[in-house]
Formats: sequence, structure tokens, C-alpha cells
Amino acid sequence: MYNHRFIALQKLLDNTHYTEQLNLPTKRVSELFGVNVFDMDTMQKYVSRRAYETLVQAIKSGTKIQRSDADEIAAGMKAWAIERGATHYTHWFQPLTGSTAEKHDSFIDFDSQRKPFENFDGKELVQQEPDASSFPSGGIRSTFEARGYTAWDASSPAFIIGDTLCIPTIFVSYTGEALDYKTPLLKALNALDKAATAVANYFDPQVKHVSATLGWEQEFFLIDEALYIARPDLVLTGRTLMGHASAKDQQLNDHYFGAIPERVKRFLRHLEIEALKLGIPIKTRHNEVAPGQFEIAPVFEEVNISVDHNQLIMALMQEIAKIHRFRVLLHEKPFKGINGSGKHNNWSLMTDTGVNLLRPCKKHTGNLMFLSFLVNVIKTVYDNQDLIRASVMTPSNAHRLGAHEAPPAIISVFVGKHLSQVIDKLERLDGPDDEQELENSLQIDLGNIPEILLDNTDRNRTSPFAFTGNRFEFRAVGSSMNCASPMIALNTALAAQLIDFKNDVDQLISKGKDKETAILEILGTYIKQAKSVLFEGNNYSDEWKEEARRRGLTNITSVPEALQAYLKPVTIKLFAKTGVLTEKEIQARYNILMENYVLNTQIEARVLGDLAINHIIPIAVKYQNDLLDNVLKMKQLFPDNLEELIGNRVEIIKEISERINQIKLLVNEMVEQRKKANKIEDITQKALAYSSEVAPYLDKIRYHIDKLELIVDNTMWPLPKYRELLFLR
Repeated sequence: MYNHRFIALQKLLDNTHYTEQLNLPTKRVSELFGVNVFDMDTMQKYVSRRAYETLVQAIKSGTKIQRSDADEIAAGMKAWAIERGATHYTHWFQPLTGSTAEKHDSFIDFDSQRKPFENFDGKELVQQEPDASSFPSGGIRSTFEARGYTAWDASSPAFIIGDTLCIPTIFVSYTGEALDYKTPLLKALNALDKAATAVANYFDPQVKHVSATLGWEQEFFLIDEALYIARPDLVLTGRTLMGHASAKDQQLNDHYFGAIPERVKRFLRHLEIEALKLGIPIKTRHNEVAPGQFEIAPVFEEVNISVDHNQLIMALMQEIAKIHRFRVLLHEKPFKGINGSGKHNNWSLMTDTGVNLLRPCKKHTGNLMFLSFLVNVIKTVYDNQDLIRASVMTPSNAHRLGAHEAPPAIISVFVGKHLSQVIDKLERLDGPDDEQELENSLQIDLGNIPEILLDNTDRNRTSPFAFTGNRFEFRAVGSSMNCASPMIALNTALAAQLIDFKNDVDQLISKGKDKETAILEILGTYIKQAKSVLFEGNNYSDEWKEEARRRGLTNITSVPEALQAYLKPVTIKLFAKTGVLTEKEIQARYNILMENYVLNTQIEARVLGDLAINHIIPIAVKYQNDLLDNVLKMKQLFPDNLEELIGNRVEIIKEISERINQIKLLVNEMVEQRKKANKIEDITQKALAYSSEVAPYLDKIRYHIDKLELIVDNTMWPLPKYRELLFLR
């Protein structure tokens, strides 16, 4: 019998004997780092000192690069790229599809005599014109309005992949609206730089710039290529839409931090080498909790660079996995019932003087600066909890959030017991004097902020936004996401909050209060306003859901409902205040996100319906017919004690019939609900209809299919099972 599953298993067996050796470099990792990156050190070898210093100044201060300097930088970049075997160049950008985009052009050009030569000038470096009509625009552009522009992001170095020089760029419409992730991210980081620098200058006038930093932890699943291809749901949706749990999966916790399988280790080494060549500072690799699940993580970098590197690593790992006959699953919940994959965003703030603003220190002034930024972050999360949730709420991540391996949709902040005591003391500073001592016997009073020790509290893995000693770990970000989405929301919101903080403090100072008193008073007021967002307990518990509701914290698990936070007047005002996004751009992004939810749910419904009708039901009927044939033959052979011999088989036949009938009925109902939803023109109402009327059928249909998987003859079942998908060989 032609069975995709067993053909895949045979190919898998062949894969276990796959012994092709890759010619991987044997150099030290430090010698490999950045060899394919046109970074500032490399640039100095190819351009004049004047052009180099012009670019440095442009990156630091946003000054314009003159055409002559752009021409010289382009010439140097071209010379370096050709030396490394590049024949093409591309503007590498991040449209609102969630992946990256590129259009390759050859360096070849022709002179007046039609003789070929390599050419790449400043104009081609600085700007290109890709067709913008087929990228999501959310209504900003009509299909017939095709023009869009990419413009060089000089702060992110160019790099080479294969034979192509890649130049990181922003992507905007003909009329100037942002059509990508990078444009608003750069604006958000610029707004935060200005606002945070102004506050940092209260404590250190030498600070000229503040940069947000990001270290992501990329989780993912690896499965064998042959099994992946035999699962249409994985190929088309990124997750398994059916599949009964394996008898053994992660219950024994034996995969977590275990020895990395040798075949996986070869893949990871290959990935790390290529990442290091691109200047991606991969530091960590390990087995994750679920079988077949792994994690890699780099050293933290400036947010814009870190986001670029994460986009690169996601594309890179998928290409390299194919060489090793794996496929990478970046979906947040590819398998039901076991841990999904996240991408924890470790976020902090760093001054140009080398100070981490979210790191406690021993000096009184330093700790007051630390507490100022800490409290402002807490208030930012409290005031913008709906926006922060919306920034990570995708169709795939919604399956993971609240699934007891990821934080719930309730946004709360964990700071630990010691900092909670410090914050309580701050709140009481403008009330009656309280001489209560903290655990470390240090007191907080108006002129004596105590030493706050690093790592003096346990961590809370259930918290969506946890302080971990010198940074916040935003644990709710999904594995497939562009980190720019939460980084835009968080950095924009904090920029606006810091602007308000400085205004509030300056107002008190203008009334005659000294700076320190004014700062402490405002911080105490903020804590009173925002302390309900602080939670030290188990975010997974049902008790927390009730407690959060009493505190006024929102718990929105529906993707379309969560995304409506983007259109709240407070959100529109926030982005306008910081200059990050216009109302038109926000509306466009909202439309894109809603349309994406509709299309994802629609695709999953269609795939599941097709598999149920064309794969599962025919096999179930075939097995049922085999049982019926057996029963008829048994009846002929043993007419006298038939019930005793065939009773069990009759029950199985009945159950198969009931399951088949239910599947067919539910698929038909799902199709009808989809047709109704498709007639709705308003994108919000359409998305809500898909969420409430279509999506629930996915679980209902799956339930009956998974029950059939336990009944139908194993040799007949057409799709690789969980026990085959999860355990790498």
C-alpha cells in the first residue's frame, strides 16, 4: 500500500546513515567572527579617514551623508565584497510579512563601448526602488501604486551571504509612510535615546547617549526532513493540526540540558560558524524541555543590530537545516500538549559612558538613577499593558501564551522580594516616616538609598516581564516573531514615560524642591499608581487570574480583541507624541495584523478540512471495512457464540462510524462558518468572526481525528505520529 508515512520513515532510516562530511572551518571562533561583515574596523581599510569619520558622525548624530562620501563608501564596500567573491548586491529589508525581503542586482555595468565592468556607487548604496505593490500596506497603497523606496540604514553594517552583498535598509512607501519594522524601530530608539539621556543627566551630566540593548533566546524544534514533508499540515501551517500525544514526551525532563544528539550538534556547529562569520555573537546552545526542541542565544547587542541578527539567524538556520536533512519549526506551538517555543527578549539600557541603567550599584547616586529607571519601566508596563500584549499577540503565539510553559496573557512585572521591599519604602517616602528595616538591615530614607545587590532574589519563570538583576526579560515574545514588534512598543512607551517623568520632576524643582527630593516624591507617586502590576507569585495559577481581575489588569486571550489596543486613542497619542508612527501608519499596521489573523485561520481551516476528508476518513473507512469483513467471516465460522468472539470489534466499528460522522459534520459546519465570515467586509468584524465562529472547529475536528489515530491499524495511518516526529534519530 502506498503510505506517505512509511515512505517517510524509510527515508528517515536512510538519514540515520547520512555520513557526508562538511568542510567546516577549523579556525578559532574569534578568527571567524565578522569576516563577512563590512563593519567599522573593516571600513577603515577601504575608505579615507574623512569618509569614515563622516559616517561615524552620521550614525551618532543623524547628520546627512554627502553624495561624495556615499560614493567613496560604496566603492570601498564594493571592493571588499568582490574580494570576498560577491557578484551581486541587494537592499535587505523587513516588510510587514514577518520575514525579510531582497532584490538582487549584479555589480556588472557597461561602458559606452559595451565593455563590462563592476559598478556600485553612492546612489545605489543609499536608495533603491523595489515594487511595493505586493507587500502588505494595510490600505496605505493601492495595488496599482507600485512605487516604494528602500534607504540605507548606516547604523547596521552590510554583510555578505553567498555571492550577495546585503545592505540593511528601511522600506517606505512613495508617500513616505513606513512599510516595515525597521523604520519605526529606529524612530522608537531615537526617541528613547533623547528621553533617557535627559533623565540620566540628572545623575551624570557626562552622558550623551542612551542605547537600548537586546539579547534574544531563540527556541525552535528540529524534525527530520522526510517526516516533515509527509505532514501537509506542518508544511502549510507550521504546526500539527492533528496528532495524538506520544506515550512518552517531556514527562521525565530527560531532554532538558541533556547531551545534544550528535547529528544536531553538527547542525548547530555549522549554524554557529555561519552566524559568527556574519558577526552574530552566538554564545549558548542547549536542549530545551520538549523532545526535539533546542535553543541558541547570543551576547546582547544594541537593539537595532540585535533585531537584524535575529532575522538573519532565523533565515540562516532554516537553510542550514536542509543541508543536514532537518527542518526547523519556528511556530510557537507546533505540537499539542508539550512545551512551545518562545524568544525571551532580555532588554536593558546602556549609556555611552558604559553604565547599565538597570543595574544596581553601591553608590547612592547610582542607585537613585537605577531606581528612577526601574520605577519608570514598571509604570510604563502598567500604563501600556494592552499595547505590550498586542505587540506579541500573533495567531501562532496565542497558542503558547498561558499554556503553562509560557506566561499568560496577563501582563505583570516581577522584581523579586528585595526590590519589592525597596519599592514599598519608596512609596511611603511622602507619608509618615517608617523606620522598618529591610532584610539586609539597610534603611531607605530621604538621603540614603541603600545598596541594592545584583542577583539578590530568585527568578520567576512564569512572569511575562521579569527583572533578572541587570535587565528585564520579556518572556512573552514568540519564537517566530520579529523582535522589532515588542521592541517598538516597549521603547516607544518608555520614551513617552521618561518625558513625563522629567516634566514632573522639573515642575517640582521649579517650585523650590531640591532635585533628589523631587525625584523621590515623583517615584513614590508612580509606585502608588502602578504597583498593581507587580506580582511575585505563580502567573500560571487560576488564583492569579482572579487576583489580576480584582487589580484591574486585563486578560485578553483572543488575538483580534488584543490587537484592538493599537487603535485606542491612548496608543495613537503615544506614537504621535514620540514621532514613531502616525495614526495612518498605525491603522495600516492594525489592518495588516487583522488580515494576517484571518488568513492564517483560514489556511488552517482549509488544510484541516482537506486532510480530514481526503486522508483520515478514507483510511478510517478502509480499516472499518477490514473489521466488517472479519466480522462477517467470523459469523460464518462461529455462528453459535458470535457475540463473545466479535463484540469488541463491533464496538470499534460503531465508534469509527460515529467519529467519521462527527468529522464530516464538523468540517461541513466549519466551511459554512468560513463562508459567512468571508462575506464580512469590515476587517475587525471578520477577524472576530474567524476567532469565535471558525477557529473553535479546529479543536473539535482534531479531537475526533486523534481518537481515530488510537483505533486505526498503525500500518494504515497515513501521517507520521508524534512518537515519530519528536524523537530525533
